[in-house]
Amino acid sequence: MTGAFVGASDTRGGTPAAAARPPRLVLPEGVIVKTGPEFTVYTVETFIEPRLRLLTEGRLVEFSEWETSERTDIAGDIASRVGTYRKSGILDGEPFEGGGTKTIQFVRTPEGWRIAALAWYDHA
Repeated sequence: MTGAFVGASDTRGGTPAAAARPPRLVLPEGVIVKTGPEFTVYTVETFIEPRLRLLTEGRLVEFSEWETSERTDIAGDIASRVGTYRKSGILDGEPFEGGGTKTIQFVRTPEGWRIAALAWYDHA
């Protein structure tokens, strides 16, 4: 599930992003939080909308994000994952690289596992 969420923005090799996928992975009431100097709390829709524009308007190309480490703890119908990641791409014609830490809270629903909350901090 984490791979599907992260992979929804992958545009390497000219592949179109599947940015419409996250709503099916995240509970409709799910919360997504970016920490750091630009602290922002998103709904699923407010998280996806600007990213979809970046990806479909061609401003962000050859984008990829991948986990470099992770730990997932499962207790019954809840799970918590903490991991580090790296990312790279070309934004507005300029190559960039970065990374950070994410924590994801999952819950098992009648339809399967879904993301209830996600928070991240970009290191660079």
